[in-house]
Amino acid sequence: MTPAQSTPMTDALTPDSNDSASFDSHFRDPGEAPAHPLAWALGQRAPLIEALRGLFSGPQAGVQLRLWCFLELASQPQGRLSRDDVNRLFHMLLPDSLDSALKRLRDLDLLVWDATAQDYHLSALAQQVHGLLASLSTPPQGDATDEMADLLAQVAGAQQLGLVNANQLKHLHAQLARLHDEFGEAIASGSEARLRAAQPRFDRALQLVDRAGQALTALIRAEHEDTRLEREARAIGQAQARLLAMASQFTRALQQADRQRLTLGSTGLTTSDVRAWLQSHPALHELMGEALNLPVRPVLVSQHDLVDVAEGEFERDRPNPNQATGLPPATQAAEGALDTLSLPAELGGLIDQLARWHTQAPQQERPLADAILGGRFAQAAYRMQLMPLVGDAQAQTLKGLTGDLARAPWRWAFEARHQTTTDEAVALISEGVISPRPVDDTPAP
Repeated sequence: MTPAQSTPMTDALTPDSNDSASFDSHFRDPGEAPAHPLAWALGQRAPLIEALRGLFSGPQAGVQLRLWCFLELASQPQGRLSRDDVNRLFHMLLPDSLDSALKRLRDLDLLVWDATAQDYHLSALAQQVHGLLASLSTPPQGDATDEMADLLAQVAGAQQLGLVNANQLKHLHAQLARLHDEFGEAIASGSEARLRAAQPRFDRALQLVDRAGQALTALIRAEHEDTRLEREARAIGQAQARLLAMASQFTRALQQADRQRLTLGSTGLTTSDVRAWLQSHPALHELMGEALNLPVRPVLVSQHDLVDVAEGEFERDRPNPNQATGLPPATQAAEGALDTLSLPAELGGLIDQLARWHTQAPQQERPLADAILGGRFAQAAYRMQLMPLVGDAQAQTLKGLTGDLARAPWRWAFEARHQTTTDEAVALISEGVISPRPVDDTPAP
């Protein structure tokens, strides 16, 4: 900003040309001022406005001193204070500064000196001013929802005492609308930094609205003589519902920001961590170090290298765009054979052996070893593994050799002991028999 555009702070304290005019003279029609409810209410509080104007006039240091003295006097539990009590209360102040502050409070009719009792006491006007300025004595929390917290506390307390008015509800409604727009802009931006910064304020706002919900519900359900009060109470209920409905949108926006976060290798660091570190770095220009001090070094190519590259490009074979090439001629496919997976020969041999036994002696039991032994140990072990398929109900529905083995008219049984064999590959085998299956158990073909 140039000096010609700047405005000194002292200009804001200089009297305006319209300050001497009356409030009604600022309207096109002077009769419209009393007709407006808020303008009429301000006109009825002229002494209070004059007291506030006197407190806040002058330099900042003087205003801060007067406010501190006034709030400190209003917080004392004694109804009356002698001059000695006042001196002890403000013993850290210079006498001239204390006398100047007390004189301004007396001139504004906020502090009354009783010459008979030789003591000070606060006036009724001071009680009203203190009610307006009590929030200044609370340290700021740095939260944008502090104003809404104060308004909700005023509305909830006034509702319990039956002193709530439409103006308080209007201010609360306006603050809810401003918070809704602020959080809506944070969601629409899609910025993770802005969403993270707004999340504590959003959670705080939801908590405050939820706690004040009982008072707002009582305002809506209560019968009021003032129709504006009921209308504003319902408008606040709608604003409260809009703010609560935004919770799901805020959660989805945060989840979208989490999905866009990248992890840098196996370090565990994310892009959010890098952004937070860069934002907290005191001097980002120092990260470059001496990188900007290095001059640009161009790479020069000799003429011989350029000629060699050009010759290579010219000599490279390229398709002739003028020569039309059609599809290749048709050729006969070469003959081939499709190899399929074949089952071991032992499976077919076991099925044939069972079929021969059924043909030769269908009612004769056979030792289990007669169906298992023969050939190498692996072949005998494979036949032993196939025996559970004989008579299996589920395998009978299969097609192929496995289903044929399951549908064979035999059943088998093991014994809990072993017998020696004369086979070269198998020394011991479990005792068992293969017996014909009853006619009722034989599956239908």
